[in-house]
Amino acid sequence: MSIESILQEVFGYPSFRGPQHDIIRHVVAGGDALVLMPTGGGKSLCYQIPAIARQRAGQGITVVVSPLIALMHDQVGALHEAGVSAAFLNSTLSSEEAYQTEQRLLRGEITLLYAAPERVTTARFLGQLDALHDRGQLSLFAIDEAHCVSQWGHDFRPEYRALTVLHERYAGVPRMALTATADALTRADIVERLQLEAAAQFVSSFDRPNIRYTIVEKKDASTQLLRFIEREHAGEAGVVYCQSRKRVEEIAGMLAQAGIHALPYHAGLDFKVRQANQNEFVRGEGVVMVATIAFGMGIDKPDVRFVAHLDMPKNIEGYYQETGRAGRDGLPANAWMCYGLQDVVNQRRMIDESPAEEDFKQVMRGKLDALLGLAEATDCRRVRLLAYFDEASQPCGNCDNCLQPPEVWDATDAARKLLSTVYRLHQTSGVSFGAGHTMDIVRGKLTDKVTQRGHESVSTFGLGADYSESQLRAVMRQLIAIGALQVFTSEGFSTLHLTESSRAVLRGEVPVRLRESTSQRAVKRIRGRAVAAPAAANLGQEAMVRFINLKSWRAEVAKAHNLPAYVIFHDATLAAIAERAPQSLADLQHISGLGTRKLEAYGAAVLAVITGESRTVGAD
Repeated sequence: MSIESILQEVFGYPSFRGPQHDIIRHVVAGGDALVLMPTGGGKSLCYQIPAIARQRAGQGITVVVSPLIALMHDQVGALHEAGVSAAFLNSTLSSEEAYQTEQRLLRGEITLLYAAPERVTTARFLGQLDALHDRGQLSLFAIDEAHCVSQWGHDFRPEYRALTVLHERYAGVPRMALTATADALTRADIVERLQLEAAAQFVSSFDRPNIRYTIVEKKDASTQLLRFIEREHAGEAGVVYCQSRKRVEEIAGMLAQAGIHALPYHAGLDFKVRQANQNEFVRGEGVVMVATIAFGMGIDKPDVRFVAHLDMPKNIEGYYQETGRAGRDGLPANAWMCYGLQDVVNQRRMIDESPAEEDFKQVMRGKLDALLGLAEATDCRRVRLLAYFDEASQPCGNCDNCLQPPEVWDATDAARKLLSTVYRLHQTSGVSFGAGHTMDIVRGKLTDKVTQRGHESVSTFGLGADYSESQLRAVMRQLIAIGALQVFTSEGFSTLHLTESSRAVLRGEVPVRLRESTSQRAVKRIRGRAVAAPAAANLGQEAMVRFINLKSWRAEVAKAHNLPAYVIFHDATLAAIAERAPQSLADLQHISGLGTRKLEAYGAAVLAVITGESRTVGAD
């Protein structure tokens, strides 16, 4: 069976997207591959179709290395729905269930087996792989979330390093590493750590054109978030990321009090509570998950309409990975972040206080600076974001800066006064001070700290009285972004220091132009393309009734099968069925997402829903 036939008959898709065809053909032929493809781009098919094709050619079993239990469960469930033999080995199985799965594995009854890296590298599991290999029944290794192998990646997991054993022990078995996020440094580390120097590299565009990027100045983050959700995404699913567990609890409680179905998720919660909240988010509708970055990787929920950050992430890779969880269905979605100077200080402090080597800290500071540059940008966010991944692009017309170009003011004078104050404070006192004290001096505020230290006599005292605190904070963020100021942390206190780049700004050789603070002008609500149009937005009245009935039927089936609703059918498939109003099984054929197995399993039930005869057929 050709790979095109597998795509159509098993998965129900009429054609490949982007580089999928080339990747799959290469791997089916036995080639190694490194695949970089954005979230929602169809990475899973890049190893699932080769696994099916190679198994049908008598080449055996594919092992998928995945770090996430939720992802294993949902992908195995989706493969079962498509008629593919798949299984997982993880801690959710009883010893008897695990034993039975291992026996099926050794008998060659499984096409794809999902397992965590810790299990794959155990002596027991490797012994089972040896037995398969000796019989020529070990077909392919797919290493998902491959950025976890790199110390430069945003989610480094040391256990991934042990996966080099796969190449050393089974040199003839093809391997593919897949990730949605890796800059050039991380990519090179993946190649080296997994010994993929000879592998073909397939790097897709990192662009997610359906996502609108918006970054706002932090004023009252809780209120700003609530306003954003109520205005743009009422009743829709979303993820809100916070830096601390305490903050997660606070925000989840605040949203719940405001009538939003919000749940918390962080590593400090009891496992059963955490799992229940995740299940409700994945399988329900309109749930907002408030979480630390412990949540999200491997969550395949397609209809997440927004991802919000209340605190600045560590780097662009993390930001891109997290925002990429919105709009996996290809429909419009929002990536919204609010940040302030304190976010920058906090991230700098975490880097400075980490026990890592100085070389590593320098790389992390550079990555943070790149994210800060994105946040402070006055030009297209998407152009900046893609440039970080070495991809050229044109202004997108669908980010906040494109839709509402920010007003810009010349902040060179304010920047020079701030830098001069940092210099003179160090000259006068022999020590450095933080942002708040520096701004107080520039603005001429006689605080207790200023008068106690005699800093009202500093020559720059009051020279910036015309600038607001908000303006000066924005200037400081920009100075940090361009490297003209550095933040150092010691014993919990953050202080400002000049750099080599400070000199050019002080001399007026480098102009500093900033986006105008939102406190200086009325904030207009961004208008442009509709942001949260559902899959059925363009359906007529009768088709919408059919769509609603199909969703109700799907919910019953999903509950009976203990699976998320989207594993049965995506909204886009239901919308296409509702629009076409099929009257026979033949009419259902060739609808995207409706493969042979699903047509056999659910075709009659779908027709019954369309004709209004039944809404429960096929739920068994």
